[in-house]
Amino acid sequence: MNSTEAGFTSIEICAGAGGQAIGLHRAGFRHLALIEIDPHAAKTLKMNVERQKGWEWERAHCDVLPPTDVKDFSPANDLKKSGELLTRNGLDLLAGGVPCPPFSHAGKQLGKDDERDLFPRMLELVEELGPRAVMIENVRGIMDPKFSDYRDWIVARLQGGTYRGEDGAKVSDPGLGYKVCHWGVLEASDFGVPQLRPRAILVAIRDDVLKDLKYEWPTATHEEPVSVVEALGPSMLERYGKYFEGTHAEVARAKYEAWLEMATKRREELKGKGGGIAPTLVGGSKKHGGADLGPSRAKAAWKLLGISGLGVANDVKLCKERETEDRDLFGPGGPMLTVQQAAIIQGFPSDWEFEGGKTAQYRQVGNAFPPPVATAVGKSIIEVLRAARERDAPQR
Repeated sequence: MNSTEAGFTSIEICAGAGGQAIGLHRAGFRHLALIEIDPHAAKTLKMNVERQKGWEWERAHCDVLPPTDVKDFSPANDLKKSGELLTRNGLDLLAGGVPCPPFSHAGKQLGKDDERDLFPRMLELVEELGPRAVMIENVRGIMDPKFSDYRDWIVARLQGGTYRGEDGAKVSDPGLGYKVCHWGVLEASDFGVPQLRPRAILVAIRDDVLKDLKYEWPTATHEEPVSVVEALGPSMLERYGKYFEGTHAEVARAKYEAWLEMATKRREELKGKGGGIAPTLVGGSKKHGGADLGPSRAKAAWKLLGISGLGVANDVKLCKERETEDRDLFGPGGPMLTVQQAAIIQGFPSDWEFEGGKTAQYRQVGNAFPPPVATAVGKSIIEVLRAARERDAPQR
């Protein structure tokens, strides 16, 4: 691939800390733009695009926008690096994990009445940019029966059809010329993510691209889930290992062994029934205080894995500097997770860095879309795009 040949391009809104961007990049997409409103997450995206190996194309061509409300995003004005490529080649994929609180079981489920609902803006951008494919990710809650009318509206907007309006009357929409190929739930643990994290994903492909082709929904890559003890084993050993000699040696070894035994026992108890994976990580909201591992039910599930859910630990270096071992590692409820360990639970690569203080970093991780799931969906879309490209190529 030369410096101007992107292969398949994408623009992502509500990009967060980059979970979906990483996954789509691994699938073969090259990003023309990443749009995110949170200042810390926007810095995370910028920092990693500038530093990550394999992201050289993005360094040259991707507009990583400063914190931007997607409602204010103007492709014509905001795309400085990528505007020409977009005009010349069009866009292969418009993707976005639009905010989940309007549909989350943890919230009030206000749906379209929630000011944070960005489905309408996503559909405006579909109309404006005309991408060959669309991918929208959200929480499983959007598939609940109470949102069936709203789902009907989204489908009708994309592919044409009828939906029930505000007054209950049937409304027809000619659509935007897409086929909604699938709208279903994928479980992250089926793709090697050591966590219970179901996500609802919509995939639509433009009619003139799809034509006679068939879209195939991703299938699980892992028969047995990756357990927490497998995923966190090396990082727990690194954290406790810093204290295996010296003042804390005895307690460090005892606490490490206790965690290992408990997490291993949980994996064995649930063999064939979930394999000792983590409960769903939550990022929380800015309205609440410091980060922890979620509501009491989630904390209870973490406790069975030998982990305290009462807070987030300092990283290895800071723990030693600030002498927070008693809180972070040696507490009666077991070790707390570091931000880096929470990122492992979400399927982030170990070299992906997060900007901001500990709470801001944890929120970015907790709200992320697991990269391995995004990779699976991205690959399923690229298969169709590639086949369409080959089908439509001029015959020599």
